[in-house]
Amino acid sequence: MYIIVLLFSVFLFFISCPFSSVKAQISGPCANCHTMHNSQDATFMATYGATGQSWKGTGPYPSLLKGDCLGCHGMGLPNKIVNLGGSEIPQVFHTDPTGDLAGGNFAYILGVKGSGASDSKGHNIVDIGNPDDILDGPPGGFLGFGHDGSNVNDSNLTCAGENGCHGIREVWSGNSNLNGSMNGAHHKNIGGRLDVADDVYNSYRFLYGVKGFENNGTYKWQNFDENNHNEYYGATSPPLYDSGNCEICHGPVSIQPPQNTMSGFCATCHGNFHTLSGGYYGDSAGIGDDTISPFQRHPTDIILPNTGEYSGYTFYNVEAPVARTTVPSSIDSVVTPGSDVVMCLSCHMAHASDYPDMLRWDYSQSIAGGGGTGGCFICHTTKNSQP
Repeated sequence: MYIIVLLFSVFLFFISCPFSSVKAQISGPCANCHTMHNSQDATFMATYGATGQSWKGTGPYPSLLKGDCLGCHGMGLPNKIVNLGGSEIPQVFHTDPTGDLAGGNFAYILGVKGSGASDSKGHNIVDIGNPDDILDGPPGGFLGFGHDGSNVNDSNLTCAGENGCHGIREVWSGNSNLNGSMNGAHHKNIGGRLDVADDVYNSYRFLYGVKGFENNGTYKWQNFDENNHNEYYGATSPPLYDSGNCEICHGPVSIQPPQNTMSGFCATCHGNFHTLSGGYYGDSAGIGDDTISPFQRHPTDIILPNTGEYSGYTFYNVEAPVARTTVPSSIDSVVTPGSDVVMCLSCHMAHASDYPDMLRWDYSQSIAGGGGTGGCFICHTTKNSQP
């Protein structure tokens, strides 16, 4: 009888928790995140964040929360993962000397960590209170129809919602405010293989419509090494924006990435950098007319060639991640030229890095024929030795 009960329990586990996706809902005491009235002992309950941070705030916040996005995920502490009442909270603003999470660290923009403050080191979200002195709209944005900064710009770019990256982003969806855009996502969140992406909770890192595989193991939220990293989803060709095909980004629920890829997601703001030339925006837009070199802008969502210098990149390097043409079900330490994909995150961090243009390395030190390693030479494996 006990054996039958045990086998039945195992059967239910496989039905409810397949290995392709892992339950990753937020756990711990409700009071870790929520407050009923934002009042206790005659003081505000918005207590997250290090002393002196402008986003610590006073509240009250929607959904009875104690803080906003950075209130939980940008505490400014010397830990990239903070344990709060038994819950682990990934940090996107911190001073941890051991490194950063996979998305990077907004602290580099303000110089709280790294080689010094610079607007070029990351996305200047308004939450950190440091408007960009150079850029207003997103670089590479298509001219006209709100794609060049009149919708999302330096004065309104934030973490989530209508003018952010995470959650529901469409202004006319009726769900455009920050907390509405993320409503319920933390409590329903699943991790591991995310191959549906038809809601916020089942999209890669709450990026609506993006597919991929989240590293939720020992080094969760991190690209740690060749055996411990996120797996990204990519396509074999960038999209072509043409008159009448606005629905490839403007879906029925929210702004969505063409082809469900990470590069397609970035293309919703930085269109010129992640599309084919021609179509409505003409030959001056995009990477070129096709996916064959030479290009006029560095390509994304194209196959890493299996010939010449590119054939040498076969061992996964977290300094230059690749994407896969099918949504991965596990972490792979092998790179396969001719099959795997070059994407935006092959070169850039999502939040911020310690290098200009949010790059993963110091571009000024990639010197052709200079014998250097890493950086551009991870893919361009022979150019470090060619004068």
